[in-house]
Amino acid sequence: MRIFNDRGACLAGAVVSDGVKRGGIALATGAWYDAPGAGQLERHGNPNVLTRDVGSSRLAQGCTAHTALVEVVRYEGPVPPLSAHEPPAIE
Repeated sequence: MRIFNDRGACLAGAVVSDGVKRGGIALATGAWYDAPGAGQLERHGNPNVLTRDVGSSRLAQGCTAHTALVEVVRYEGPVPPLSAHEPPAIE
C-alpha cells in the first residue's frame, strides 16, 4: 500500500484485521529509512515521513504523538528495491 499525507509517503504491506478500528490503520515503527532522496517515496514503511518533526515540549524531544491523518491507496507500481541495509559506495 502507498500511505501518504502532505508530509510524505511510504510503502507498506497490508493485513486486514478486526484488531484495528474501521477507517484506521496501524503502521509499526522501527523501519529503517529508505528513500532515494528528500521528498521521495520511502520504500521501507517508515512512519516518520508521515508525522510532525517537532519535539513534545521545550524540555523534552519525544514525539508529539503516534498518530497522523493519512490516505491509503493500493500501490500499482513495480516493487522498488530496498537499500536501507546496503552500505554506501566508497569512492
